[in-house]
Amino acid sequence: MAGKRKTNPAGSTNDLRGDVLRVLGVLKVATADQIQRIGAPHLSYRHTTKPTASERRTARTAAHTGALSDMRRHGLAENGGTTRTGQTLRNLTPKGLQAASYELHRPPTEMGSTARGAGSSGASHPMAVNETVIAMLRPKPNLARLTGEPAEAVAAARVAVDAPGGIGTIASYWTEVSLPATGTWNAPGKGGAQADIVLTAPQDDVPLLFIEVDNCHETAEEIADKLEKYARFFKRRMKDTDGRERPMWRTRWTVPAGRIGDVPQPPVLLVFNRIGDRNPDRTVPRLRELTRHLWEGERQRGGHHLYDGKIPIIATGLRNLRAHGPADPVFLRFGRGHMQPLPEAIGNPRAVAAQAREQEQMRARQEEYRAQLRREAEQKAAERETRRPVCADCGRKFTDDRWKTAEAYPQPGQQWHPTLCDRCEDQAVEAASRTEHERREQDQVPEQKAGGWLSRRHP
Repeated sequence: MAGKRKTNPAGSTNDLRGDVLRVLGVLKVATADQIQRIGAPHLSYRHTTKPTASERRTARTAAHTGALSDMRRHGLAENGGTTRTGQTLRNLTPKGLQAASYELHRPPTEMGSTARGAGSSGASHPMAVNETVIAMLRPKPNLARLTGEPAEAVAAARVAVDAPGGIGTIASYWTEVSLPATGTWNAPGKGGAQADIVLTAPQDDVPLLFIEVDNCHETAEEIADKLEKYARFFKRRMKDTDGRERPMWRTRWTVPAGRIGDVPQPPVLLVFNRIGDRNPDRTVPRLRELTRHLWEGERQRGGHHLYDGKIPIIATGLRNLRAHGPADPVFLRFGRGHMQPLPEAIGNPRAVAAQAREQEQMRARQEEYRAQLRREAEQKAAERETRRPVCADCGRKFTDDRWKTAEAYPQPGQQWHPTLCDRCEDQAVEAASRTEHERREQDQVPEQKAGGWLSRRHP
């Protein structure tokens, strides 16, 4: 223990340091509070009896603060300024980013930068990005680790556990991902976009989602320009490792193939955090019109739309996302007039329902056709049955083979009786054979010559 304390004076464990590496490896810069809420959410329900929010936060983040202290000692993490509320910002060093790549099972080339200097101006945008990730994750506390806590705290934790879940794990998220319209992944050229968040969680029906977070400082025109850059990136094609040309984004992320005639681009979610002067209630309608050519689909006869080559653009507010999570209807997809849960908003449920109806109708037509064939076959069989010959002797119906043979050879023979069934024919042949045998036996008996003295010749 003494050696461990000497190596890690704050007494942090491997699990705590792993939490820090995973969270900062994804978010790049975060507070101890955010690290704790993602890595150990059960701690949010401890120390609830302390009088002030500041004291409660200090107590529940103490373990991860200690881990950060030990990691600074090892050159893995560093302090990177403060937020506007005075919380210390933490980020990884290049050495720490390398260690995080092992924790997240990612190539070092996909880890991005260390975000050093992001806190020089309060990091309001990175903090909004982090809160968006937490709202999407909705980390659930481990109730087994709250034994002995006040009943009110345990009850609150149980409510969180029973609430609809979030999407993915922290390893499902990437931040500050370059989307090059020119250049390469590692050396992007001009004209591309940079996604605030990329989410891949196929296990939660979100195979790929790009997220842009706006603190309501940008105009509709500025956001539309970003979406145009997304469109350029989505259209870019390149050769994959198998020599085939594919959209560039498919060389990095795996997404199931779309429906026939409907292969949309990956969806983009816009999250508005109302701390700036722009009102999203006015920004979104203007943005919807500016980007109509990017997202508008083609209406089909069934009333649904197909979005081949289009970008599903969805909008929500960070406040609603925090309160309700991705499973509740707080997402508005451009072109639709009602709110939906995220999986429905990024998908096309009306098209899926229409296809299901078409498939059901096709199955019904196929079944009706098969039933018609069965009826016709039964009718033909009944008509054929009325023509089936019967045995002239016993009246039994011919078998199919007997009928076929009788029609093929209608002329009777010595051992062939086309008007008889197999059994009666066997009996007839046997009777004829017996009669013939008896006749032959009679023919073989010699005639008895007349005897006596009258028949003798006399000399």
